[in-house]
Formats: sequence, C-alpha cells, structure tokens
Amino acid sequence: MLTRRHIRVKVMQSLYAFNQSQNDNLAVEEKFLLKSMEEMYDLFLLQLSLITEIREHAETFLEKSQKKHLATSEDKNPNRKFIDNKVFEKLNENNALQEALEDRKITHWKNDDEYVSIIWNDIRQSDFYVEYMATRESDFNEDKEFIIQMFREYIAPNDKLYEYLEDKKLTWLDDLPLVNTAIVKLLQKLKAQKDFKLNKLYKGEEDRDYAKELFRKTYLNDEMLATEMLGKTPNWDKDRIAEIDMVLIKMAICEFLKFPSIPVKVTINEYLELAKEYSTPKSSIFINGVLDKLSKEYSRDNKLNKIGRGLM
Repeated sequence: MLTRRHIRVKVMQSLYAFNQSQNDNLAVEEKFLLKSMEEMYDLFLLQLSLITEIREHAETFLEKSQKKHLATSEDKNPNRKFIDNKVFEKLNENNALQEALEDRKITHWKNDDEYVSIIWNDIRQSDFYVEYMATRESDFNEDKEFIIQMFREYIAPNDKLYEYLEDKKLTWLDDLPLVNTAIVKLLQKLKAQKDFKLNKLYKGEEDRDYAKELFRKTYLNDEMLATEMLGKTPNWDKDRIAEIDMVLIKMAICEFLKFPSIPVKVTINEYLELAKEYSTPKSSIFINGVLDKLSKEYSRDNKLNKIGRGLM
C-alpha cells in the first residue's frame, strides 16, 4: 500500500522533526518513523471499518422505526436492500480484516459513533440513496458500485470526519489521500464468489528497508550532504533556504550517491513533486536547479554508481 513517494514523505517529516528537536538519539527517531508508517495502516483499517459501521447504524435505525408507536407499513416491512448489501457481508466475513481490527484495537467507532451517525444521515437523505432503494433486490455489481460511490462521495470528503482524524493524529491528514485510494482500489477488486486479500502496509520488505536506510544515510551523512551543496546555490544564503528544502535536497543527494538502484531522473522528479506539495511556491524551481547541477557534475565525475540500464 505504501508507495515510495509516501515513504519519502514520512522520512522527510521525521528528518525535519529530528532537526527541530535537536535530539541525537537516532534509534528513537527511527522508531518514530516506523511507528508513523504503521499508524497509517491503522488509518486504512479505521476507514475500512467505517463502511461496515454505517451498516450497523442503518440496521439500528430500522429496528427503532419498527418499534414506533405509530409505525407505518413501510416501518413494519422495511426495505433491507442497504443493510443486505453484499459488500458489507464480504467485509464482515473476511477473517484477515477482522483479525487485523482486533489485533490493532481499531474500535474507534464504538466510542465515537456520532461521526458514523452524521455520515449515515447524509447518505440516507441523499437522492443517491433513494435511487438505490427504489427496488428491493440487487446483484453484486450494483451493490459494489453503490458502496464505492458511497465511500467516494460521503465518507472520503466528509468535513466532520476530516476534523476527527486530524484531532486523533495530525500525520493522518497526509496519509488520508493514499489510504482512501487504497480502499477504493480494494473495493473495485471485490468479486462475488471470491474472498479478498487484505492490503499489506509494505509491498515488500525492501520498501521497509528503503525507509530505514534513507533516514539513516541522510542523517548520518548530514555534513557531507551539506558540503555537496556548496557552490550550487550562488544566489541563496544558507539562512534563506527553507528548512524543508534543505531536507529534500539532502535526501535527493543521498539517493544520487547511496542508492544505486534508483534512477537519477526518478529521484529528481520525486523530490520536485514533494517540494511543490510541502514547501514554498518557488522551492521546486530552486531544488530543480540544485539537483540538475549536481547530477550533471556527478555524471561527469563518475560518482553515479547506478546499477542497471537506463538509470543514469
């Protein structure tokens, strides 16, 4: 689930926090880095469990309607199409998902069910829901498309949910787009007759190792990386360079020199995108100039020991 770009974001945030704290305990900061990535998986599970919690809310709503003193015929014989949506069943019966929720103690919605209620009411009062409930039967594909649209339009962009997640963990705001995309992709892959595989946090152990190595090598080679920048920023005093820009440039230089399997163009493009998203409006232009000069210099001096074709 974690992409290399998001790993770079996490490393950038950890290095920036490390510099701000002036802490010298590398092991503690590395543990914080890995923990922040693990917490992103908690967010994935939390968002996924929200889908089924909405179903529980809907069922409770129907049960209360049936017990009303002046219950209508519709109250007494309600349309259970939403509650019986086959995607809910898929999620609730997936052992890997249920075990992960239990192991990681993802029980937030039991304690903070007002947010579930807000989203359920928004869905229930929508034309989208009314159209779906116009009939009492559906097939798996209709159920799946409904849940995907429900997630995209009523869960992912919900402002109250956004505020709740921000209060729980500030780092989740950066994780949310990637997590929501992963959930939509999981839902899209669901098959009527097959169980689904739950996403893993890392695509492979090499990604976890990459995160640790990028963090360690950038921090431990800080002075060398800073020296490499000398003369490459003629119009910028050190004090005028944004701290995030310094971190990004050092990480990029580290990838140039210490990660033989990562192509130079990939490194440059990735850090320019991070600068556009996390730093000042002019940062990407500045960083592009520095990295372009350095990559050409390293290529000329045979410092780029890249492995494989097309990596220069």
